[in-house]
Amino acid sequence: MRVIAIAALASCLILTGCRPALAQAGTNAPAGGALPRPAVLAQAHSAPTAPIAPAPPDQPIGLPRVRDYEPIPELRDIYFDFGTAVIRPGDGKILDANAAWLRANPGQLVLIEGHCDNRGATSTKNEFNMDLGERRAQAAMNHLIAQGVHPSRITILSYGEERPHCTEDSERCWSQNRRSRFLVKPR
Repeated sequence: MRVIAIAALASCLILTGCRPALAQAGTNAPAGGALPRPAVLAQAHSAPTAPIAPAPPDQPIGLPRVRDYEPIPELRDIYFDFGTAVIRPGDGKILDANAAWLRANPGQLVLIEGHCDNRGATSTKNEFNMDLGERRAQAAMNHLIAQGVHPSRITILSYGEERPHCTEDSERCWSQNRRSRFLVKPR
């Protein structure tokens, strides 16, 4: 039954041109979602062992819905230099504060979004930026885990350049788009 449900979902995704939005780490489980071209989402814990029924189109298989997460002022974004996923020293301190808040609030799950500016080589820009956004979210996730946040509470997602915070063509604006954003939801 599960194989049929997954095959039907995969066929639907292929026929409609939707990209998989969510997957748990170590799997290629497709899931629906009306997100603008996100990269594969990863969750830092293993897939559930019990069979799961097909999810409705707006709910990913085995993962919480992205729209259930909200930004909160206690968790601050971090920013990156052009073309890198290296955490800067000042942003490391922000991540330390984010980790402290998450440790003090164990009933919260966190979604880390990876974002990029809209620059890059035209032929491979979208793919590069999706990958870079994922590496930025992964870097932030690794830092939180190293600070004691349990991996099962963290999900990552890359939007690449698809959801800019600022739309002007200037370094000041581009630097605001090169970020990892933190959203939470109760367990």
